[in-house]
Amino acid sequence: MSEITTVVLDAMGGDNAPAAMIDGAIDAISKEKNVKVILVGIEDVIRKGLEGKTYNPKQIEIVNATEVIETAEPPVHAIRRKKDSSIVVGMKLVKEGKADAFVSAGSSGAILVGGQVIVGRIKGVDRAPLAPLIPTEKGVSLLIDCGANVDARPAHLLQFAKMGSIYMENVLGIKDPKVGIVNIGAEEEKGNALVKDTFPQLKELPGINFIGSVEAREIPHGQADVIVCEAFVGNVILKLYEGLGAVLVDKIKGGMMSTLRSKIGALLVKPALKTTLKTFDATEYGGAPLLGLNGLVVKTHGSAKAKEVTNTIIQCVTFKQQNISEKIKASIQAEEAATE
Repeated sequence: MSEITTVVLDAMGGDNAPAAMIDGAIDAISKEKNVKVILVGIEDVIRKGLEGKTYNPKQIEIVNATEVIETAEPPVHAIRRKKDSSIVVGMKLVKEGKADAFVSAGSSGAILVGGQVIVGRIKGVDRAPLAPLIPTEKGVSLLIDCGANVDARPAHLLQFAKMGSIYMENVLGIKDPKVGIVNIGAEEEKGNALVKDTFPQLKELPGINFIGSVEAREIPHGQADVIVCEAFVGNVILKLYEGLGAVLVDKIKGGMMSTLRSKIGALLVKPALKTTLKTFDATEYGGAPLLGLNGLVVKTHGSAKAKEVTNTIIQCVTFKQQNISEKIKASIQAEEAATE
């Protein structure tokens, strides 16, 4: 029998909490028998949400947390003051080794601060980046960083490239993943100071399959498996990606329903179109892990629904099975030993 993966789920975080969190947890344990979900939040609210639902009680546990960190609260202040919040209580379970992962759709800032302050970074990791999978023509790519470090330095981007390569090789099974740095042109001399300083160092970085600059228009084509950038650029790319995808889907649906002829055509192409559009649905790939920590912390969209929560929980199982944190730690330690 496979080892059980214990995932702490913030039942109070996100626009659709607690219903989407509870439904996502129940769906996850029905699909994955070797996972246990700890729902953290206001106990009475969680129990009420579970009423009338069918699930294996051995795979669901409730841990009470009397406070909730709201999205608008200053993250550092909230983490320090709200010690009994679902985010703080949940992350402490990971820190204490009582759980393997923490998942939340709540305050991004609080999750980033809590991950680094409570769970803690792996020794030698300078910054922990958020790294979501984004759909491309060839499958998926890892966008690293998309929101955690808006003032990154070249040394940080080098570590992002290493951690991203480890993730893609072990979680996605992509051997020798291609690494590119986001730039405004393909030429090495282009870019801002950060890109110009980082580019030559990435070229010389051992164990990295660096392919050079990646322009934004090439990202959807899957030019690189690991897309390296600082968080400001990454967040703009991610939000534009999501917004444009939603608009295109709405436009396609609207066009198909515009005339009787198009409606008939829509019925004929619906199965194939549904399959194609599913591959470009970001919720299919789970949340964004905060890489480089002593335990797994995953941020899902604030608007996450049950399906995304389910996929994120299952994503945590793969992360544990492949020992991603341990492999990142070994890589960082090997680098430090080589420079001594």
